[in-house]
Amino acid sequence: MALLEFLKKGQPRIEESKKDDRGFLVFENTSEVIQAEKVLKKRGWEVKVMGPPPEIRKGCDLVIEFPLIEELKITKTLQEAGISPLQVIPVSSPLLEPVNLFQTKDFGKYFMVQAANMKLTIEKESLMIVNISGGGCPDVPYLAEQMVGKPLHEAPSPRDIGHTLCGYALQLAYEEMQRRCLQL
Repeated sequence: MALLEFLKKGQPRIEESKKDDRGFLVFENTSEVIQAEKVLKKRGWEVKVMGPPPEIRKGCDLVIEFPLIEELKITKTLQEAGISPLQVIPVSSPLLEPVNLFQTKDFGKYFMVQAANMKLTIEKESLMIVNISGGGCPDVPYLAEQMVGKPLHEAPSPRDIGHTLCGYALQLAYEEMQRRCLQL
């Protein structure tokens, strides 16, 4: 399979919604956000993990943005899975704009995506992963050892080999890097 074809098969892009048809699911901790995201995506909902606007921070520094019209079905699904959000908030105010988790930096020959505290850097010409850094979780060195020196499309998914918040953040950076590589 050609590299471009592989990258195009990456995560489907979530189209931007109108502000008045989105909501946030607010959770107690990051672990619940990760579990909820997994359950909802498995059921086919288009959800997106975001940084919460300061006005609604409760404890966790992540929220799940979801289609508000699906609120009842989504909350029922989560309750059946044993995950209950602290709060469900309709997004109706421009002040409730979520914070993007991603930052990017073009270094000329290299390109970096940062998700939360985790950074993934590739060489643009070969798409070789040249660096993984950040976080403070015990699996970061292992993740780096398994991924650095491999082309992006051949590197293992952090989701499959990591088990911490840092592994989750690296997965987000990995998916965003795949998406961005289509634009390089």
